[in-house]
Parts: sequence; C-alpha cells; structure tokens
Amino acid sequence: MSLLEVRALTHVYAQGTAYEHRALDRVSFTLEEGGFTGLIGHTGSGKSTLVQHLNGLMKPAEGQVLLDGEDIWARQGGIRGVRFLVGLVFQYPEYQLFEETVYKDIAFGPTNMGLSAQEVDRNVRQAAALVGIGEELLGRSPFELSGGQKRRVAIAGVMAMRPSVLILDEPTAGLDPQGREDILGQVQQYRLQEGATVLLVSHSMEDVARHADRILVMDHGRLVENGPVEEVFGFDSRLGDIGLAVPQVTSIFRQLHRRGHAVSPVFTVEAAIAQIEGLLEGGGIG
Repeated sequence: MSLLEVRALTHVYAQGTAYEHRALDRVSFTLEEGGFTGLIGHTGSGKSTLVQHLNGLMKPAEGQVLLDGEDIWARQGGIRGVRFLVGLVFQYPEYQLFEETVYKDIAFGPTNMGLSAQEVDRNVRQAAALVGIGEELLGRSPFELSGGQKRRVAIAGVMAMRPSVLILDEPTAGLDPQGREDILGQVQQYRLQEGATVLLVSHSMEDVARHADRILVMDHGRLVENGPVEEVFGFDSRLGDIGLAVPQVTSIFRQLHRRGHAVSPVFTVEAAIAQIEGLLEGGGIG
C-alpha cells in the first residue's frame, strides 16, 4: 500500500475576501513507502503550503491527505498522532531550539509521544549519532553550538520520534556545499536505516538530482510535473517553460547532445565524469 497519498488537495488563503488566493489547486500525488522524492518550484509556487498539509499543520479547503489509506483528519487518535508519524523539518530549524540542553531538545518529541525514559534515551542517542552530534555535546546548551550543529540538533529532534515519513523544507538553506551534502547524506542514512519515506523541498536542482528518485514540480499552486529524475530533468525537460533550470551538468550535456555528440542525460558530476571518460576511451568526443 502507498504510505502517503494526496488527493485533489486545495487550499485558499483569505477565502471570501478581496485578498483571496488559491495557494493549492487540486494537487494529487502519492509518496511510495521508502522512496525519496524532491519537491521543486519557484518561491510562491505552493511548496511550503503543501508540506504543512501533510502532517496536519494546515487543513485543506478541499481534498484529502491519506496516511496508510486513511484521511489524516479522521484517524483514531487525532491529528497529534499523525505528527509523530509524519515528521516535518522547517526551513532554518535551528531557530526552533528552546531547551536548556541538546539532550532535552532532542528528547522533547519522543517524550511527548509517551515513550518510557529508556526508549527516549535510546532514541535521543541514536538520532544524535546519526546526525553527527557526539555524546560530549548532549549536556551543552544548544545556543552554544555552531549554526551547522544547531541545525543537526533540530533535525535530530524530529528523527528521534522515528517518523515513517520525513519531510524537509529547505533543510540545507544557507549551508556551503559540504554542509549540504553532510545533512542530506544523514537524511539518506535515516531513510535506509528506518525504511522511511522522504520528501525534500529544495531550490538546489543538484541536491535533488543527487538524492531523489522522483520529482514533483509545483507552479502557481498546481502540480505540473511528477516523475522519475531522468524524466523531469531529461533532455526534453519542460522546466524551462516555467522558468526553472535543470542541474548545471545536465544543461552542459544537453548542449553537447545538440551539437551532435553521442551523450545521454546525466544529473550528477560523478555520472558526467564517468560518461566523458567512457566517450574519450571510445573516441566518442573529439
């Protein structure tokens, strides 16, 4: 069974007023269990509004969000239980830290789930280790840490609840390339370790191409693309029609293809290097 499904989801801000705005317009898609999906689109396309519906922070004007086939607003145990199963990491999550120690901040979620002290301790230490927060930092104030460490603590606080769906809204915003790769590598590790489903909102086409297996594309509140990475970012990509770019390396290979070179689409630098080396050995590029 598909883990999370969105059916004809619609959301209207300031409905019935002069400022009415349809932020989501009949959006439908499915996140398959264990998959890694990227969500892209211009600022204002509806991405953040969409993800806040997936764990019940916002309620749709029309349509449904289904978790294991059941409307999240009709589940036994209420919407609070949904938020333990569908974890949401906001943009700049480090600004949401508030406890006096790193340990307590990571423990906040699992404690509110009603877990035993032993279970909370296990989850805290596992999540901290997963994001690279050492034992020596658990007793420190989170406000004494670096910006990158704070972000890891905030993400660990969501991972410690062991959600089956992990949604990240621009988790690498403001980080350098190595910091971005570290965070997303840890997200991948969590996905593989827990068998979790991941939805990543990002403006970085390179990050999405490197980690996602499917891509959703939003434009003016509508879902305009939904498919595998190679389809959405391929040589015949329609992203340019809505002002979005493919990864830079994909654009370079598109130009080579247009000039008659026998190249196929690539989405990461590593794949590009491998293909170029193969072509040079075979005399395919001159």
